[in-house]
Amino acid sequence: MTKRFYKTDYETGQDNISLLGLDVHNPVFFISAVAMVAFVSTALIAPETVATGLFAARDWVLNTFDWFFVLGVNLVFVFCLVVMLSPLGRLRIGGSDAKPDFSTKSWLAMLFSAGIGIGLMFWGAAEPLAYHTEWFGTPLGVEPGTEESARLALSATMFHWGLNAWSIYAVLGLALAYFTFSKGLPLTVRSAFYPLLGERIWGWPGHLIDLLAVVATLFGLATSLGLGAQQVASGLDFLFGIDPGIITQIVVIACITSVAIISVVRGLDGGVKVLSNINMAMAGIFLLFVFIVGPTLIIANGFWENTINYIQDFLPLSNWVGRDDTEWFHGWTVFYWAWWISWSPFVGMFIARVSKGRTVREFLVAVIFVPMLITIAWFSTFGETAIFQHENGIGELSDGVGDVSLVLFQMLEHLPFAAITSGIAIVLVFVFFVTSSDSGSLVIDSITAGGKLHAPVPQRIFWASIEGLVAAVLLYGGGAQALQGLQAGAITVGLPFTVVLLVCCYSLWKGLWSDLRALRAIEAARALAVKSGEPS
Repeated sequence: MTKRFYKTDYETGQDNISLLGLDVHNPVFFISAVAMVAFVSTALIAPETVATGLFAARDWVLNTFDWFFVLGVNLVFVFCLVVMLSPLGRLRIGGSDAKPDFSTKSWLAMLFSAGIGIGLMFWGAAEPLAYHTEWFGTPLGVEPGTEESARLALSATMFHWGLNAWSIYAVLGLALAYFTFSKGLPLTVRSAFYPLLGERIWGWPGHLIDLLAVVATLFGLATSLGLGAQQVASGLDFLFGIDPGIITQIVVIACITSVAIISVVRGLDGGVKVLSNINMAMAGIFLLFVFIVGPTLIIANGFWENTINYIQDFLPLSNWVGRDDTEWFHGWTVFYWAWWISWSPFVGMFIARVSKGRTVREFLVAVIFVPMLITIAWFSTFGETAIFQHENGIGELSDGVGDVSLVLFQMLEHLPFAAITSGIAIVLVFVFFVTSSDSGSLVIDSITAGGKLHAPVPQRIFWASIEGLVAAVLLYGGGAQALQGLQAGAITVGLPFTVVLLVCCYSLWKGLWSDLRALRAIEAARALAVKSGEPS
């Protein structure tokens, strides 16, 4: 089946303006740039006021719409399963003759590095231990420090980082990939709504969708970059006694941004793909090392037990009615769902960009289930090791979670070759942040270039620099509170984007079924021609 492009008079980039070597969409680029400058300026002038307002908005959203986030994420997961198992899965992104642009290994490495790779480094040991020791509540209200809390700690962690999270990324990624490569529309979020809005996506309805995506992506990336710099600085202080203050943090941001700029200038093949492959190889070796020198038998048994427990606990953890662990539920599960949703424009669009030539079924299996296996292996290894050290009174973790950014280093301190592995951990955190920054820059480039796949080099440098500059300025002017306020803003944006995701599911369903009916008609005509002896 050949590609069946939509009949539209719109040409990608027709509303763009050339300015100082940039090729920018009018008005998305200008409104998003002005909005970011205005926010940063206001946050510097009155950081406490801005942070307080954003925290209040976040808490209201999480407390009022907890049911909507959970229900929405559950529906997205079910939708992905239905599409994957239905005849729609045989359709190919880009048409039946499309070939993948990247090997399966590089493809998986890029989507994983851009998605939640950095989160696994930060929370791999800390989150299971936090649940087990009641650092901030326990899942389903179980008694902390018990065998039951240890079991639920692992399954709840995998619940937050597993099928649901990747379903959020998958549905938007599939919609963008399909409407771009199979339907000939620009690679921008508005394209996913063409079956519903038609030509109106080129007007203000489409502008608003893209603006929401740019704001969510910039907020999320700048927040992660700033908070990540604080983690790296804490690790340097823990290992080498380097002052973790603001100067060190800004230097870390500058280094991450510099490498990200080099990567985005080199593009997908020469930059992002290379870094992602290196990152995943290092992470695999790191995982294997901890598995071998840690409590190996406990980890090995935990891999299977945690998988079974995750499946068993999936429905209770997905329920939002009549729970006894409201504080934990809002502070962790609902927060995570809002955070994944706010990141979905960035991760979904990046996954879409590298997924041409894959079948719908192959795409969904790879994007949802392959990361799930990696997640189970990672949290079983690091989480079981951290809980083991806590239960056996080994080192600082015997007292539970103190500084959450140091849990990984405190765990490694009591394993062989601690100095070397802790250094590798810092490098991994650094490179994971680089891959998030460079892939995020490419995504923002595409949206603010009207959906063009190849924005000018100065434009790539501009957005990569802006991300680092926003993080550094907020960190310097308002400290961690300003960055956490920015994160609260990203969470708040997750509410309207949940609506966008659900509407996107319906739009994608319409588009896929239209192509499947056309494919079946072609196949029926060919079968009839063969039966009648005519050439097919």
